[in-house]
Order: sequence, then C-alpha cells, then structure tokens
Amino acid sequence: MDRIVLAYAGGLDASIAIPWLADTFKAEVVTVTLDFGAGSELVEIRQRALALGAARSHVIDVREEFIRDYAMPALQAGAMHADRAPMATALTRPLIARKLVDVARMENATAVAHGCGAASDDGLRFDALVAGLSPATRVIAPTRMWDMTRDEALTFARERGVPVPASFDGPYKSFANVWGRSTLCSPAQDPWVEPSEEIFELTRASRDCPAQPAYVEIEFEGGRPIRVNSIEMSPLEMIESLETIAGLHGVGRIDLMTTRLAGGQSREIFEAPAAVVLHTAHRELEQLVVASDLEQVSHALGRTYADLISTGQWFSPTRSAIDAFVAAVQPRVTGAIRLKLFKGDCRVAGRRSPFGNGETAESSHADAAADRTSASGAVPTHS
Repeated sequence: MDRIVLAYAGGLDASIAIPWLADTFKAEVVTVTLDFGAGSELVEIRQRALALGAARSHVIDVREEFIRDYAMPALQAGAMHADRAPMATALTRPLIARKLVDVARMENATAVAHGCGAASDDGLRFDALVAGLSPATRVIAPTRMWDMTRDEALTFARERGVPVPASFDGPYKSFANVWGRSTLCSPAQDPWVEPSEEIFELTRASRDCPAQPAYVEIEFEGGRPIRVNSIEMSPLEMIESLETIAGLHGVGRIDLMTTRLAGGQSREIFEAPAAVVLHTAHRELEQLVVASDLEQVSHALGRTYADLISTGQWFSPTRSAIDAFVAAVQPRVTGAIRLKLFKGDCRVAGRRSPFGNGETAESSHADAAADRTSASGAVPTHS
C-alpha cells in the first residue's frame, strides 16, 4: 500500500484530506504536525488526525530549530515584508516542507500532501519548497483535485465525522507561532475600516497601555541577540520575554495590504512584538557599525531575502549567496541598543558598540590584519 505524508494543523481542509487521500489513492495517510508554539492544542490535533483515519501522527517540537535556523538568519539579513513586517507566517513554511520531506523518507512514503486552498499563496510556496528540497517527491494538493463545491465538502466532512467549526468561513483567519501572529482578512473586508480590537491577542491597544514607558537594552554579538537588560537568554527565552513586555506596551502591530502570489491583494494584520523589537534594534546597530554604502547593499538584499521567503525560494542558491554576504557583515554588528517602548511606539534611545565610535570598516580590517601579522612574529611597518 502507498503511503502519503500530510502536513496537518487541524484545519478543516486538511482534516477532510485524511479520509479523502486514503479513499482516492488507497493509501495510508501519515500526518505531520509541528509545534511552533501552539502548546496543548497539539494533543487534540493528534487525536483528531488518528480519529479521522491517519495511520500515524507525528508531532514535532520545532520552536528552537525554527528560531535558530530560520528566524535568526532572517533577522540578520533584515528580511521584512514591505520593510515593515517580520516574516512571521511565511518563514515557517520552509521548515514545514523540510519536515514533510524528512518524514516521507523515514516512512518510505510515495508523496507528501498539504491542505492549502486551491488559490492560496501557501500552496504555491509548498510546491516550490518541496521541489527545492527533493525534486523527485510528488506533492499532492487535495483541494486542487477534489471535484467538490464548498457545500459538498462540508457534507463530506460531516459524513466522515470531521468537526466543522461554526465560524470556519468567518472574516479572519489567524496563524500564530513564537515569532509572531498574522491575521488574513476576508477579501470582503473593507480596507477603509479599522481592524476590530477582537482580532489582537499579543498586543494591547494604546489606550490600555501603561502611562510610563519601558526601556529595554538588547545586546548583540555577531548580529545575534544574546542579552536583554544585561540578562543572558536563549533566543526562545528572549522572544518570550520581549513579547510580554513589548505587547504590554502595544508594540508590534502592523496593518498591510499585501500582493498575493496567486493574484490580487489582501489585507493582513501582523502582531509581532518581540520580532519588531529585535528587528528595530538590529537595524539601528547595523546602521551604527557598518559603512553606509555597505549598509545600503545589505538593506537591498534584505528586501530580496524577504521576497525569497514569500515566494518559497528558501532552498535556492540565491538565499545561500545572501547568507554568505550576511555572514561577512555580521561580525561588526556587536554592541547594544536601548529602546523606548511607549503606547505602541518603539524607538531607539541609545546606542553603543566597540565599532561605533567613528571607526570605519577599513580601519577595523587594517587593525585586524596588523594583529594577525604581529601574532605571526613579523614586525608591522608603517608608512
């Protein structure tokens, strides 16, 4: 019997896909659910997958791997959607694709599958990502294949015991992980209308924020944040701590009109308190310590990096080349930035770096070369 590995987060389409794939392809369905910060929901999701007929259900905690191998490189590269929003949702897709391919190999599966909509950006991303990782792996997208109207799909779901949320077709769809949260608004939602407060979970409205500002000092070493207010933390601990304090002060809300890969525009609301704080601090420190012409190149490549994430090109040679450029620049991005958080505003209040007191990149490299020459036993000469 064939075996298909399905990316499964508990949604309606992916839930329908479990029995549909089993029936259509006469195959075992193995689900893969990744923990990006959902916590206790994962137990329920795993039980649901098994109840719907999955042969096995893999649940994998990827929080630290996601932050280390995806969020931190994106931070160092300055990858921000439209120069404003951290890549909170699209950035998870390369890791999901990698785990799908890894589990498919482990399970000797003939294909991988996802429950993304027929005209969704995520569906296009997964196709590109899996092709970049494993060109021989077949990708099945049930929503593009089944010949069912929405009402017929709902009937199919009810007949197979698939739970149908009362508001599954509501005006908002939200996705959350440790790096942030994004809410996609229905195309019917008027972009002139202010987003309702009910869609925000990580940040307070400015009217409810404390009357006094908070100051946070973030220390970087080689472009990676290592301490907050002189306390050394792991990246995951730092993000959780910054999310709490920045969210309390209303920092991290972004409202954007985005151009979809599948065509058209949609409104997307982002909440990323920790990511916004870290990107702000990293950008300010980089501007302090990197020569202006080099910083302009870095900023332009950051936009390209964000585009690669958005279009599913994480596993491309272009991203690898940009990573090499970033790795050459980041050693100088060492120092501290003090930020003031107040009623939704995040602005720099202080900067310091061993490379930021008028020293140029050229003089730093010259000093480093002299040090290496001295260490080799030679006596440096001066003109």
